[in-house]
Amino acid sequence: MRLSRPLVRESIDADRAERLAEIWETRRGWRGWFSTVDHKTIGLRYLVTSFLFLLLGGVEALVMRVQLAQPNATVLTPEQYNQLFTMHGITMIFLYASPVLSGFSNFLWPLVLGARDMAFPRLNAFSYWVFLFAGIFLYASFPLGEAPNAGWFNYVPLSELTYDVGPNIDVYSLGMVLLGISTTVGAVNFVVTLLRMRAPGMSIDRIPVLVWGTLTASGANLFAVPSVSLAFLMLWLDRRIGTHFFDVTAGSHALLWQHMFWIFAHPWVYVVVLPAMGIVSDALPVFCRRPLVGYGPVAISTVATMVIGFVVWIHHMFATGLPPLALSFFGAASMVISIPSAVATFAWIATIWTGRPVFRVPFLFFAGFVLLFVIGGVSGVMTAAVPLDWQLTDTYFVVAHLHYVLIGINVFPVVGGIYFWFPKFTGRMMSERLGRITFWLMFVGFNLGFFPMHIAGLLGMPRRIYTYGADMGWTTVNLLTSIGSFIFALGIAVFVVDVLYSRKRGPIAGNNPWDAPTLEWTVPSPPPPYNFAVVPTIASRHPLWEGRMQGEGGDAGEAPRSRLADGYILDQGREALGTTALEAAPYVILKMPEDSYAPFWLGLTAALFFAGLALHAWYFAGLALLLAAATIVVWLWPERRLMQREPEPVARH
Repeated sequence: MRLSRPLVRESIDADRAERLAEIWETRRGWRGWFSTVDHKTIGLRYLVTSFLFLLLGGVEALVMRVQLAQPNATVLTPEQYNQLFTMHGITMIFLYASPVLSGFSNFLWPLVLGARDMAFPRLNAFSYWVFLFAGIFLYASFPLGEAPNAGWFNYVPLSELTYDVGPNIDVYSLGMVLLGISTTVGAVNFVVTLLRMRAPGMSIDRIPVLVWGTLTASGANLFAVPSVSLAFLMLWLDRRIGTHFFDVTAGSHALLWQHMFWIFAHPWVYVVVLPAMGIVSDALPVFCRRPLVGYGPVAISTVATMVIGFVVWIHHMFATGLPPLALSFFGAASMVISIPSAVATFAWIATIWTGRPVFRVPFLFFAGFVLLFVIGGVSGVMTAAVPLDWQLTDTYFVVAHLHYVLIGINVFPVVGGIYFWFPKFTGRMMSERLGRITFWLMFVGFNLGFFPMHIAGLLGMPRRIYTYGADMGWTTVNLLTSIGSFIFALGIAVFVVDVLYSRKRGPIAGNNPWDAPTLEWTVPSPPPPYNFAVVPTIASRHPLWEGRMQGEGGDAGEAPRSRLADGYILDQGREALGTTALEAAPYVILKMPEDSYAPFWLGLTAALFFAGLALHAWYFAGLALLLAAATIVVWLWPERRLMQREPEPVARH
């Protein structure tokens, strides 16, 4: 519904602020805990839950490194190693790397966009509950010794019923379908939020790079996740219903699985990298005391990286006997994709070089990330050359590259981002001293642990082996890797101690302790339930730096100024301002939904449905499906107060 006349702007008063708090605040106690749809709460839950999964995956990795530290070790049996190896990969890639970035985006998007909430608050809560239950589902068989055991890539025919008769692969298959639901609905929410919920004046060329990264990743998820969800469903049908989608003896082809898996899994690499790159692109300039160099090229390169990422999946399959023409095309695309990544790298370096760096803890993590990004990127380009890939495939060189990409390019920005936004999360600062100890332990431990893996791969050590002989020449590099892994883990432990201590006893932070330029730093720390008492009007990319720098359209004194202290007031229930997709012109008031138990119950009943399928309890699965359908009816039952309205002018006091 378009506005027939402009809203009247005015400043907020104490009474109206109190009214807004009453409208938006979640109920206290267990009722509010299960029913909240507040994006800030959901974002923090994503962060905490995914970090717990990181710790679980880290413990699994340390046990494996104990096994591999010396030749002929017997700490683990082959089957135990297979399960640890598989669960480590599943945990780090699917339960940590992407959800932790969803946590940042859930918390920060409405704040950096100048909005009251995400576009679909209940869908947002539902995505978290499904993620949580999917993680529990995937780990449910682990204590029983029946965890997934065919590698996180789950290649057929190894994962077919003929070769793996237990419930291991069924749990993985159904758990990934369940997790795909969470990822897909979350992606829809992010895309619509960007198109619908930006502050007036925040045109598409003024949004932060973090938003570009998450938007691009969300768009990719809408295309990539259905592929892998379908593949896992087809595999489960092969195993338990009797179909033959991947059955070679019935005329199918094992490479069908690899195509369906990698057409998802390679874009997924950028899903877990691009939002992290956005964190660096937005936070690094704060400590360089200048805007990011090359905002436009960085934003374009973000989108270009993901687009090209959809045409490089076959570089995971160079050794499978594909035609030379396909190898040439995908090898060239795998090299070309380094160009947009290089654009971002040079932008970060130029920002540091032309700025006045302040060496605080977040800056250390972001600068360290740039170095790790280059190392991981170069090793990736090396494997884009088909002849070299034939030599390196299935060796520890690929394992080293994978960890530099998924840990070096994800964990370091994530930890740096937590140090940066922790004052906004909690209202308190983290320890500078413990932060520096954390960084150096993590940085030294990471490089000591994972760089020698390149050498192990060049020496011929294959991946996915649980032991090796003393005469193979791999003892020293494996010992160094194991030592480095424990040093890195010690750094993570110090970080956890810092978080727990600072949450209660850290120095009180003001609204903007870093002197940052974006909208989230205009609200109190932590933010109130309604985020912004008045919806601001934006005139530049850096609204808090407008008075000290040249404006984007000319001299700061002549350029339009953002209006942050007064703006649109929406206080007739839970309301948010809807704006146009490109120019962010206000045109409608959206009535936002209240807190609800429906997302929790729908997530729970969906998980129970998949549990019934895994246990072959068909009647139980049918009952859970009926309960899920009933929950959807309750969720979608129309409520009169949620209808949109045309705003009435508010008289000035």
